[in-house]
Amino acid sequence: MTSIRRLTLLTSAGVIALSLATGAHAQAPAAPAAPAAPPAAAAPPAAPPPITIPDYQPVTPEMLANPADGDWPMYRRTYNGWGYSPLDEINVENVANLRPAWSIATGRTEGHEAPPVVVNGVMFAATAGNQVLAIDPVAGDILWRYVRPLPEDMLGSHPTNRGVGVLGDKVYFVSRDSILVAIDAKSGAEVWSATMQDYHLGYYSNLAPLIADGKVMVGSSGGERGIRGYVAAYDAESGEELWRTFLVPEPGQPGSETWPQNDAWKTGGASSWITGHYDAEAGLIYWGTGNGGPWMGDQRPGDNLYVTSVVAMDIETGEIKGHFQYHPNDSFDWDEVAAPILVDLPNQQGQTVPGLIHAARGGVLWFLERSPDGPISFVRGPSYVETNWIGSMDPTTGRIEYADGTKPGTGIAGTFCPSFWGGKDWPPIAYSPDTNYVYIPANENLCTEMIGGTVVEYTPGASFTLGTQGNLSRLFIRDEADDHIGEVQAWNVATGERVWTVEFASQNWGPLLATGGGLVFGGGTNDRMFRAFNAETGDILWEQKLNSGVIGVPSTYTAGGKQYIAVEAGWGIDAAGMQTRLSTTYPDRFTPAPRQPLGGVIWAFELPG
Repeated sequence: MTSIRRLTLLTSAGVIALSLATGAHAQAPAAPAAPAAPPAAAAPPAAPPPITIPDYQPVTPEMLANPADGDWPMYRRTYNGWGYSPLDEINVENVANLRPAWSIATGRTEGHEAPPVVVNGVMFAATAGNQVLAIDPVAGDILWRYVRPLPEDMLGSHPTNRGVGVLGDKVYFVSRDSILVAIDAKSGAEVWSATMQDYHLGYYSNLAPLIADGKVMVGSSGGERGIRGYVAAYDAESGEELWRTFLVPEPGQPGSETWPQNDAWKTGGASSWITGHYDAEAGLIYWGTGNGGPWMGDQRPGDNLYVTSVVAMDIETGEIKGHFQYHPNDSFDWDEVAAPILVDLPNQQGQTVPGLIHAARGGVLWFLERSPDGPISFVRGPSYVETNWIGSMDPTTGRIEYADGTKPGTGIAGTFCPSFWGGKDWPPIAYSPDTNYVYIPANENLCTEMIGGTVVEYTPGASFTLGTQGNLSRLFIRDEADDHIGEVQAWNVATGERVWTVEFASQNWGPLLATGGGLVFGGGTNDRMFRAFNAETGDILWEQKLNSGVIGVPSTYTAGGKQYIAVEAGWGIDAAGMQTRLSTTYPDRFTPAPRQPLGGVIWAFELPG
């Protein structure tokens, strides 16, 4: 497809716009003009970018609430967060024949973590480098490219993006400098933008927005810099802020009694950097929250709500209606930001109830009961990887007391398993209604020894973690005899028991996709493989070595009458950081991280014929 490409060149004299024939176009915001020169003729206004997707149809709320089988319109496809598609053209009988259909180099390195979103016959893919691509999902041609330059004085934490949202004729994208952007889906032109928070204060964002009820809902990263986490909602049409709920309560608000130390709440963390899920019938959104600030809990006494929790929030007002805290007064850097999936499960009396399931960074697989009014109650909490930090778990409430010697503090060493990267970090689990299994990308056999140094002094935008003296954070393999780290696990929701496990010598940072074809797709290992597992047995039925490691969220869609599997490949961020730590400590078992190619590529796979 040939269109007119508009290149916006930033110069000391202002903006120059060029046009040329190409298969894509780019747009960049105009730079501020330099001081006025001697009088001259005013430059004509820049022409708007061309419409390259003229037949794009508006995305309706119904299309989001009940997606067509062949669409993938949001982060996990459906509001319940299952990461499941009913498509079954690609299945256990023929997946061995899967082959690349097309691939696109994104022009960016570092971690590529977003799912390719497909709706109305168009793919929208966010990538590292603060960009969004519109792509023909059959041919793999770029239709338009949107890139938003970042401020030069912004710190470079986690240079990734985890996806876009769609509604009407707009694509919604969160720029890393905490700017929410609405992009015209037909042309790639920016329609409006809204400042979410001030990046100078340590706030940054890279999550996919949650689009529901005419609202665009977002959260923030920055728990390592003393921010105060929040979820905010914006009007999808105008960009007006509708409500904002801070996840660390101020004095007088519910939960403020869990922050007894003066002013600790102001820098309490509880970041919200992964997309929430939505119960439309109850009108509630569920959002996971991150670590406390600073890391050492003895510097902020109390349980510290709503750190390391799931919160249920009223979608109309943002009011917190319920919560469950996975580990009070966290000192392990265990962000629990991945929102639990919404699925029915048996409670302690054997009755089927609306539930929440969360594979926590702390290594516990939480089965919780949700209610239409908001309160969340404990059902069960088996460990899915080795955990040594749980001294006891209350059988009724699920509250945990810590085992001696495991919780670090200021000048106090703690040794805990799983490691500070957790039994599973941010990569999402998947659920299949066909098997009633939950699938977990896990990391087993890793532990951490940690000690906080001096009391941390808060400086806006600066690190707010361990202190300045005596810091220790050591990653190690629990037992030298342990022969693997990465796993893919399947758990039966009906019984709460593990069904199968596939082990890998490498770590695993691969988000998972389940399909109606009886398959589970995922990458995440350091050998650059992308795999298909039998959802019933765990058998590896297909694998393909890609250009780089796969830490992207896979999706699947139909276009041109054919099913495709899509994923972004691009190693980086914490997966690469873990590789560096392991190769330094265990050079005989783990090659250095630079051996792993970092280039970003979007892949689509198809069956022959």
